[in-house]
Amino acid sequence: MNILIVEDEVLLAMELESEVEDAGHIVVGTAVDSRQAIELIDTTAPQFAFLDIQLLDGPTGIDVGRYLSAKAIPFVFVSGNLKRIPEDFAGALGAIEKPYTMNGLQNAMKFLESVVDGRATSLVPPPSLVLSPAVLATLTA
Repeated sequence: MNILIVEDEVLLAMELESEVEDAGHIVVGTAVDSRQAIELIDTTAPQFAFLDIQLLDGPTGIDVGRYLSAKAIPFVFVSGNLKRIPEDFAGALGAIEKPYTMNGLQNAMKFLESVVDGRATSLVPPPSLVLSPAVLATLTA
């Protein structure tokens, strides 16, 4: 999968990029603010995104999430404060709370890949991943 990372903390972005690539995916870009994120969404056409809520230009990750959702690009929030996520998750599949473990991130990525591919109908999500109400409804239907 071609993946976009939207994270303003450089070391976390680099760590996430490494994990994504180790899992066999391609990182199409890394953004630190909403303007850069939207530009990369439009120019690289990612198939998935990891998205922090608090970016260099403020808590604009939710706006970027709504933009991704409008373009039907699946994504998850990666945030240290999950309470900032709106009830509708702004269209996100779910969220991964920081700080996360590498094992937790890998398990979440495997599960998310199965959701995106439509194979997760009966799987149980890993503890490292908080699913949105919409995704939970599809898994329990």
